[in-house]
Amino acid sequence: MQKIVTCLWFGNDTEEAVRFYVSLFDDGEVLSEQRLPDGSLMTANFRIAGQTVMALGGRRPETQFTEAASLLVNCADQAEVDRLWAALTADGGAESMCGWCRDRFGVSWQIVPTEMIELFGATDREAAGRAMQAMLQMRKIDLPALRTAFAG
Repeated sequence: MQKIVTCLWFGNDTEEAVRFYVSLFDDGEVLSEQRLPDGSLMTANFRIAGQTVMALGGRRPETQFTEAASLLVNCADQAEVDRLWAALTADGGAESMCGWCRDRFGVSWQIVPTEMIELFGATDREAAGRAMQAMLQMRKIDLPALRTAFAG
């Protein structure tokens, strides 16, 4: 059992959010659900990308997520970045800067190619700085553009 589990508190769209998140990842699955007497979802534990997350149906639409907490996804390549970015920003989601976006439920995500972190950590600090400066101008991360900036 995972010792620390992220709990996301939704207003009235808990079930829709859980189904959406599970659909984004190959290993996505609902692990358990607890329902209220009226049949609405009270809590659900689900797994995405190997992590257990709990969704709480708080029935308080005034409860809002902020960028102060986000889910960071380490992506294998540009194709994964593109797929997740498109899904998360669709239907009322929003782009932000530097690989951050918000989905239609208000949850903030960081969609990050793992190669970007490697470029930033390179021993060639000038090249890493060029890649960082390029990233600071981006919304969705463009890995080929980061490689170009890194190469100078």
